[in-house]
Amino acid sequence: MPLLDAVDLQVARGEWVAIAGESGSGKSTLLNIVAGLDRPDAGEVRLDAKPLDYGDDDALALWRRRHVGFVFQAFHLLPYLDVRENVALPLALLGVAAPSAPRARKRARLRGARRARAATAGTLSGGEMQRAAIARALVHSPALVLADEPPQPR
Repeated sequence: MPLLDAVDLQVARGEWVAIAGESGSGKSTLLNIVAGLDRPDAGEVRLDAKPLDYGDDDALALWRRRHVGFVFQAFHLLPYLDVRENVALPLALLGVAAPSAPRARKRARLRGARRARAATAGTLSGGEMQRAAIARALVHSPALVLADEPPQPR
């Protein structure tokens, strides 16, 4: 039996959507397909009415870099980089600016990481790592932000 069968999901620009379900029900798989990390057996994914082309791995990686922000469960911060450098990483991969870019500094402040922004990621608390990961996902103003197991609102 397919893990995801007949999924039809449309999300409007600016809309927030939460996908809930039991462990193993396909939530992360769906996010990975939407992000172009996994390939669907059938169907298509569209962003801004354009179908996602799963054929060219390099083009797909560049598409992700430009259009998708990720907040991973394990944050995936580079422990030897400071918060500003981790937040600026998507910009650096796009060739936009040096790690001290004003946009990265602004995002680090906006996400409550000001005290820790010069600290290396390996020395941060869990909450500080989470804020840095969120800032990194938003720094390049992506059209799509995906959060796998995002923080729960209080």
